[in-house]
Amino acid sequence: MEKVKIEEIQSTAKKQRIATHTHIKGLGLEPTGIPIPLAAGFVGQLEAREAAGLVVDMIKQKKMAGKALLLAGPPGTGKTALALGISQELGSKVPFCPMVGSEVYSSEVKKTEVLMENFRRAIGLRIKETKDVYEGEVTELSPEETESLTGGYGKSISHVIIGLKTVKGTKQLKLDPTIYDALIKEKVAVGDVIYIEANSGAVKRVGRSDAFATEFDLEAEEYVPLPKGEVHKKKEIVQDVTLQDLDAANAQPQGGQDILSLMGQMMKPRKTEITDKLRQEINKVVNRYIDEGVAELVPGVLFIDEVHMLDMECFSYLNRALESSLSPIVIFATNRGVCNVRGTDMPSPHGVPIDLLDRLVIIRTQIYNPSEMIQIIAIRAQVEELTVDEECLVLLGDIGQRTSLRHAVQLLSPASIVAKMNGRDSICKDDIEEVTSLYLDAKSSAKLLHEQQEKYIS
Repeated sequence: MEKVKIEEIQSTAKKQRIATHTHIKGLGLEPTGIPIPLAAGFVGQLEAREAAGLVVDMIKQKKMAGKALLLAGPPGTGKTALALGISQELGSKVPFCPMVGSEVYSSEVKKTEVLMENFRRAIGLRIKETKDVYEGEVTELSPEETESLTGGYGKSISHVIIGLKTVKGTKQLKLDPTIYDALIKEKVAVGDVIYIEANSGAVKRVGRSDAFATEFDLEAEEYVPLPKGEVHKKKEIVQDVTLQDLDAANAQPQGGQDILSLMGQMMKPRKTEITDKLRQEINKVVNRYIDEGVAELVPGVLFIDEVHMLDMECFSYLNRALESSLSPIVIFATNRGVCNVRGTDMPSPHGVPIDLLDRLVIIRTQIYNPSEMIQIIAIRAQVEELTVDEECLVLLGDIGQRTSLRHAVQLLSPASIVAKMNGRDSICKDDIEEVTSLYLDAKSSAKLLHEQQEKYIS
């Protein structure tokens, strides 16, 4: 009898990419604001987390706009993790814009322009609009065709007849052919629940009517109930945009249908600057919307890592930008002690000028103790789905103390590969010792360079 062929296939389930701070899920605070020693992926740094929690509360109460915060501490003490924790606590509705100090140095755009773009990317605008809409379940969808006006053999669509049904009644609508294109784009079929905006003709497919729901458990469709009320109604729609989105939308002129403008759209333009005049006009419109109650300003967070990379021009610009009425909350991070401000011979704490330091509240991060390092390494092993025994964790904690926490965490992945090559699922002490002998840390490398200085070109 022929053997039945059985093959294993790769799972189609999406695997999440693991980054340096994947394990951070928030600040790990109690409702009273007191930090929990081990929570939300955070270990230790109790004072820094409590201070960051107060900042989150101030941001939520809109009492922090125009103020800035500096996270200062040695490398590998969780400054970026704190900023990410703040962004997780604020939720997805508050804009969070991370950047690095060196990003401002571009050959195409001025430094101050890069800063301003990021400033405006970190300010959200929640627009509430009441729109005239036709909403309901599609009962009929029939395009009416006529002979092509161009004289060809094909036929063109003159209009579309669509039937919409709600709990209260049904309506038949005669729509423009351009709306038919939008219906095709949204893949609308009979039995779908849709809404059509009366002014713009925009079509949004909400889902499949639950009258068509089957008894199967696994369904690709999202079933929605039949809409209540009349087919033609007024609906409040909330949109979240950033000021940078508004700037970009108004800076790019909408091309026509002629060949030249189509070619211009296809050829990617160089990055251009948005003028101050345009921004002022947009600010006027935004302020008018806020006064009328149509829109609400949502000051977000701009996180600038490695702030010591900025120069005097950027710092003087930041001083002015922080005083603006439309300003986000700015969080700086640096691992420098007393050093020169970039481009000058002027020493200053953290490489930031004294006048800007005066505006900042500073949160210090502390070096982790051995037990905290072991807990962090254990969390990282869990995130990377690695099995590590107790003895191994203690050894890695010791390596972290001697070298750095980052080096100890980076040894996990090569150690897991060594373990698999030796036919084991879990990492043991021998695997760690083997990868430690293969890879040098920064301190050992510097020591070797010092000892063998004459062999290198300097």
